[in-house]
Amino acid sequence: MLALKSLLRIAAGLAGVGVLVAVMTPLLLVLLPFRVARIRVTNAFGVWIGRWAMACVGCRVSVSGQENIGPDRPAIYACNHTSLLDAFTTIWLTPAGTVGVAKKEVLFYPFYGQAWWLAGHVFLDRGQTDKAKAALRRTATFLRDNRLHVCILPEGTRSDSGRLLPFKKGIGHLAIETKLPIVPMVTIGLQDVWRRSTLSLRPAHVKVVFLPPISTEGWTVERLA
Repeated sequence: MLALKSLLRIAAGLAGVGVLVAVMTPLLLVLLPFRVARIRVTNAFGVWIGRWAMACVGCRVSVSGQENIGPDRPAIYACNHTSLLDAFTTIWLTPAGTVGVAKKEVLFYPFYGQAWWLAGHVFLDRGQTDKAKAALRRTATFLRDNRLHVCILPEGTRSDSGRLLPFKKGIGHLAIETKLPIVPMVTIGLQDVWRRSTLSLRPAHVKVVFLPPISTEGWTVERLA
């Protein structure tokens, strides 16, 4: 029974996300010359996509620390990565005007990845260090020029235990290039909702906490060594 309920929840989630992406896609095509506008459109739809996905998996989400975020205060949002579902909490809860950074494999996620690409968010090839650094430099320039936020999962891979893994250097390079503060976005309780390599969902109460900003003024490349 649990397996059937999980499959129905997943099917409903995919169907709803597919419908929202289908509605959003014509807008993105019309706005193709305007990357900032495309990002803001996907941010707006991301609220509904994230809400829908988390409702379908049966999770209740509570949020605290929202005084530490704001659309008029550009920042780097650093979220711990414990589940595939982090993709939905981040697009829902980060402010309007947030550029997402993801591994290139996300492009192949049904509906989500294609919308991400069309919106003008950023893909990184973790196997090509030089290309990844160049993409981050371009992203930093784009953020500075347009006073936008960025959201990144600095561990680079999921932590099945829920414990924090070592950070990749990408977030450090972004911080150095942009001088933006880092706002930790801590997700608690999501790691057991949809375990890796299974189709079984275990709904839970998920907490998302935005911690106070961390200044990156004075950070240097040497500090990343």
